[in-house]
Parts: sequence; C-alpha cells; structure tokens
Amino acid sequence: MAVLETQVSSADTTFRENRAGMEALLTRLRSVEQRTRDKSAAAKGRFEKRGQLLPRERVALVLDPGAPFLELATLAGYGMDNPDPEKTIPGGGNIAGIGYVRGVRCMILATDSGIDAGAAQPMGLDKVLRVQELALENKLPYVQLVESAGANLLKYRVEEFILGGSSFRNLARLSAAGLPVVTVTHGSSTAGGAYQTGLSDYIIMVRGRSKAFLAGPPLLKAATGEEATDEELGGAEMHTTLSGLGDYLAEDDRDALRLVRDIMGKLDWNRDIPAAAAEPAPPPRYDGEELLGIMPMDHKRPVDMKEVIARIVDDSDFLEFGANYGPATVCGQARIEGMALGIITNNGPIDPAGATKATHFIQACCQSRTPILYLNNTTGFIVGKDYEQAGIIKHGSKMIQAVTNATVPQITLYCGASFGAGNYGMCGRGFHPRFCFSWPNAKTAVMGGEQAARTMSIVTESAAKRRGQEVDRAALEDLEGRIIETFEKQMDVFATSGRLLDDGVIDPRDTRGVIAYVLSICREAEQRQTQPMQFSVARP
Repeated sequence: MAVLETQVSSADTTFRENRAGMEALLTRLRSVEQRTRDKSAAAKGRFEKRGQLLPRERVALVLDPGAPFLELATLAGYGMDNPDPEKTIPGGGNIAGIGYVRGVRCMILATDSGIDAGAAQPMGLDKVLRVQELALENKLPYVQLVESAGANLLKYRVEEFILGGSSFRNLARLSAAGLPVVTVTHGSSTAGGAYQTGLSDYIIMVRGRSKAFLAGPPLLKAATGEEATDEELGGAEMHTTLSGLGDYLAEDDRDALRLVRDIMGKLDWNRDIPAAAAEPAPPPRYDGEELLGIMPMDHKRPVDMKEVIARIVDDSDFLEFGANYGPATVCGQARIEGMALGIITNNGPIDPAGATKATHFIQACCQSRTPILYLNNTTGFIVGKDYEQAGIIKHGSKMIQAVTNATVPQITLYCGASFGAGNYGMCGRGFHPRFCFSWPNAKTAVMGGEQAARTMSIVTESAAKRRGQEVDRAALEDLEGRIIETFEKQMDVFATSGRLLDDGVIDPRDTRGVIAYVLSICREAEQRQTQPMQFSVARP
C-alpha cells in the first residue's frame, strides 16, 4: 500500500480562511439554486387548481425513494435571463439528472413548467442536448416529463429554432441505440415540441391535460381558417383512441408517473449487469469535511493536490506513478468505492516532463481499461525560452492527443484554476469528458485577468513606441482595468456553469460520492448489452 500522509491542520489560519471562503461560495450556490426552486414552487396553487403536481414533485414520485439522484446543470443560463445576480433564475427551464426508476438507472428530464409555463429559457436547449449526449454515452434509458409552452415568441431566435432540431434527432438516436425513451406528456407539447412526444418509444398522456399538436387552435385558424377545440385537435383521449400517438391514458399526474415506473419495471433492463460485491470499500483515512479548507480562494497560491486525493480515495491509498519525473504533474492509481481509476492532477504548471509522463500514464490506463479522473488545478503549460527549446509544444501536443483519443471513460473535476492550454491537456469540457463537474471556487480562462491586462499593455506600449508616440498612461490603466473586469466576470464558476461548460457545481465534501456514482454509471455502460438498430422505434 502507498497511504498518503496529510500535512493539513484544520486549526491552521490559512485552512480556516480557505474553509470560510468555500462555505461562502457554497452558500451563494445553494441560494441561487433555491431561488429557482422557490420560483417554480410559487406556482403550486395554480397547479393544484388544475389537479397537477409541481415539476419537482413529479421527479420525486418517478424516482425510487431513498436512491441517489445526481442533478445536473443547475446553474444553466445563470445571468443570461437577467444580468442582475440577485434576480437571475438559472436552470434552463428544466430539471435534469440521473437517478433510479424501479431499480433502473435513467436520465430524467422534466420541464420546469412552474416557471413561465415551461417556456424555453436561456441555455435550456444546450442543457437538453448535453443530457441526451450523456444518456447516449452511458447507455441510460431516457425519461421525459413534458409540459412546455414552447418558444417565447417575443424572444424568438432563428438559431434556436434550427439547432433545436438536434434534440429531436437525439431522441431518434437514443431509440435506435436500444435505449428506451419514455415520455409523460403532462400538459402542452405543441408545434416542433410535439416531436418531443412523438419521437418517444412509450408515451403516457393525462386525461384532460395532455395536448399535442403541430398547430394549436389559434395557429390552425390563422393558417387554414379551420376551427377545432384542444381536445379534438390533440387531446389525450383523441391521441390514445384515434391517432395512436399515445400508448397509455393516465387519469392524473400520479397515475402517469406510476405507469412510468411500471414500464421500467417490466423491461428487465439490468439482466446483463452482475450484482455488485457486498464487501464495503474502506473509506479515506482523513475527513472529507477538510476538503473545504484545503483549496485557497486565490488560485495563485500553491496547494498539494495529494491532500485532496487523500480525502476521496479508498483508505487514502494512492500509488503515485513517476513521482520524481515531472513532479508538478501528479499521476497515480487508486480506487473509489472499490472501483479502480487513474488520477491526474497538478501541483504546478505542466512542464515537458510532466506532459510526457501524463501521456504515458493515459496510454497505460487505456491498456488496462482503467477510467481516468482529472483534478484540474493548473495555470497551464509552462512557458519560457528553456521550456520552448525543450519541446513544450511537442510534448504538450502529445498529452492533448492522448486525452483526445483515450479509449476509457474520462471524468473531469475543476478544483481550482484551469487556465490556457492546461485546460485542454487536463481534459477540459471541449475534449468531451464523460462527466465534468466543478467546485465552487473553480476558475477557468485562457489566462488570468492580470496576465491578460499586462499582455495588452505591453502590446499597446510597443505599438506606440514603433509609431514614435507617447504612451497614454491613464488610458492604459483604464484598458487594463476593463480587461481584468472582463476576465474576472467570465472565469468564475457561476459564469462557466451558467454557460453549461460543466455538468454542475458540487460541494467538495460530496466529491467521493459523486465520482463513485458516475464511475459506476461508466462501468455499467461498458457491461450493458443494448440492441442497436438502423432506425428508432416508430409510432404505429
């Protein structure tokens, strides 16, 4: 065994400052998430009058009681609906996550129709596309709880209409990949949104509430002059008796969710998955609570990432790979809840030796079919004359190639800084890690704001000197200030997660549980035998 020994003291002043900073960020995160939930819950009276359940009540009832549910992308659209941080309502207008339905792990997507009647929200489409991608990659059945007012015509954007077709394409791809798509149409599913219902394998409609039509009564009358009621045109009884669009007619929301659970229970979905070993894995030797005080709020201050590893892996047992070669790039093997994984993290910039070591380690993990966890905390690839001559571009490119072509699941967690090409080498979001999460203190940017400002100052000064002009110091300082402000506004986790540049922000104390959960999803996907087809299941 290679048990890590901690150097952290929870009584240390720096630790207490770090913890206070992390707790403040977590409080802000939970407050923003709660604002969205409160906004949706404020519609409870209206839903009750209609005999309906609120969206989160629907999600809770479809899931197995007490089983894990990993909610995704709660900050989607943060600051994009309203630039005021105290008024923004993030979430993209839907609730998404991975949970269990009758023992079957599923991707759940529910329209948050308590907010603007489920109308499309900023980043809502991007969030849908991301969870569909996750369902495809991880062989998860897809459960939709639909009730949408469709696009907000006052905020119509042609690109959203065109790219929205990708979500329907993905439903067909899910079905063709052998992954069941189960949909409850709780309310309206109109225009293009009707295909959200129509492209499903199992469709449940609610008597008196479900509506699915390409053109609702007002548009129909405007387009053709024909008059029809909602029920005649696209009601639940019509679709389950005449058109054949609906497969099951539920009496209310609860009945519809019961039917979802019945369908999943009849699929024998877990027949190929062996039962998990009963013996529990040894927990870390150090308290996960201490993760709050390890990471500094200032990304320029160093931290030993092995202190993080010691608090998330089984028995704090970490076998470091190439410890004395490129030591600022830390690689090694460990287990989380008994599942093997390779870990790559940073105790400084990535130098040529570190990049070479990481490339070797990634390839070795692929050879042994071991998933890789990237704990991002780097200011990037190292720069300077000596490092350029040592081939940092060449060796960094090798690392990026290894990350790109790795044949095992890769999971990314932004723990601190993720700057420059270091973001690429450490499997940033652009390199399609299987899952990607952030801690509340994470910072992501092409470089630090001060470095960007100083770079522009040097360029501006040089240009002025070439023209024989005097440098306007006041203007230069103003430029630097504006650049720093621009970078600072975009690099924090509320900005990045709001743009779906991760799959969600997690409490550092939940890291071991979250990584174990997604690792088990990846393992299950590898073991599962689906029945791919050349087509998706078509309606009768």
